[in-house]
Amino acid sequence: MGFFDKLFKKDKKEAKEAAPKAAPAKATSAAVKADAKPCNCANGEVETIGLPAADLGELLPGAPPGGKFKLAIYWAAACGGCDVSLLDTNERILTIGDMADIVMWPIAADGKEKDIEAMEDGEILVSIISGAVRNTENEHMVKLLRKKSKVVVSYGTCACFGGSPALANLVPGESKEILDYVYTKTPSSAAFQNEYHSGAPVLPQKSFQAPEGELTLPVLFDTVKTLDQVIDVDYYVPGCPPLQESISQLLKAVADFAYNGVPLPPKGTEIGITTKTLCEECPRHKENARITHIYEPHEIDVKPDVCLMDQGILCLGPATVGGCGARCTKVGQPCRGCYGPTADVQEQGASVFTAIASMFPIREDDGIIGEDEIIKIMSEVKDPLGYFYAFTLGKSLIKKAVVEGGQ
Repeated sequence: MGFFDKLFKKDKKEAKEAAPKAAPAKATSAAVKADAKPCNCANGEVETIGLPAADLGELLPGAPPGGKFKLAIYWAAACGGCDVSLLDTNERILTIGDMADIVMWPIAADGKEKDIEAMEDGEILVSIISGAVRNTENEHMVKLLRKKSKVVVSYGTCACFGGSPALANLVPGESKEILDYVYTKTPSSAAFQNEYHSGAPVLPQKSFQAPEGELTLPVLFDTVKTLDQVIDVDYYVPGCPPLQESISQLLKAVADFAYNGVPLPPKGTEIGITTKTLCEECPRHKENARITHIYEPHEIDVKPDVCLMDQGILCLGPATVGGCGARCTKVGQPCRGCYGPTADVQEQGASVFTAIASMFPIREDDGIIGEDEIIKIMSEVKDPLGYFYAFTLGKSLIKKAVVEGGQ
């Protein structure tokens, strides 16, 4: 029995009684966002779509009046794309070097943990932390940087919402099952174990006493957490990875503060987003077509200017905050939700699920569609949880995998 069979599994009488009441509410709540189009200004000009880059002024402004401030950059549980994205400042890396002393950046600078520990509390002006908190090393380092920093920035989707690492929270056996699978079940690992450790597979140990001293490895947590679930966070920059425009906005805020004493934005501000949804930034035309089949982009000839959802391609635009300029949808790829939910949405995945349901042929003028047909359509989604919660499971109400019978 598939995911959606279980979702719709209920008493037939109960289903018939509930459907007429539930369907209109879903259709109404989702239709407004799903039908949104780029805003037109009163003078007839089209409003700028996406967040523009900040004007950073002179390339080499020299050190701030009080001297260079300390900047730390740390990479927790993530792919490394966020670190690389910081180099998308291009020549502005010179501006950063002019105004900041980078005391830690594992991918590019040689700052050590002991150097950070030796600093006074609050000595670092800004720490930019990417990645989710996956293990004991991640937890130790983010807490250390929080203690030593005046400002902490949650940088990138994994830090803000859990990202791909948080999908591990859906594994019923938690970290133990993950380690067992990686080191004994994958083909290469299984072959190694069978050849060298047959009957007694070897898994990574927390510590090992070598002649030179004790060697330790970080311990995986059973639950992957977002950065603000572990430490206090001042600002958020979403994106997988954040775009140049977002980085410039962050750099502008820090530079104005360091050089001119301009107050920083209110605590909790998300940098690089707009008040729009992704749908409102997307230039594709909305036709309000009914969804009868669900496709991946490679399975059909995608129309270049028609809403992807109208073409049966699932898109998280209705529940995703704008700011990216709809880069993915413009080239025929659906939004996967990496910027996170809008302010009006608590549960991004459930909101999109509602939007999709509202586009089924369930209106009075559509004729009658049965429960079996709905299940058939939704069963075409190949990975429901991975699709609707690819980036935001860490902040979702869905915290863990649930096994029938209780866990």
